[in-house]
Amino acid sequence: MISVSINGEARQFDTPINVAKLLEQMQLGGKRIAVECNGEIIPRGQFNQRLLADDDRLEIVAAVGGG
Repeated sequence: MISVSINGEARQFDTPINVAKLLEQMQLGGKRIAVECNGEIIPRGQFNQRLLADDDRLEIVAAVGGG
């Protein structure tokens, strides 16, 4: 089991998961977001390759338009 922190909230996964799948589960797929893992920004092009590891700390920020 993998335990990670997402925006300060603990989440657990039974199997390894990459960032892209996590975003799909959170219904954030295709949205303009930034993902930071353990203090490092993950480029969008690496979302499919980047597997989450036990005790990773993620911050996910969605861009909001305004005027």
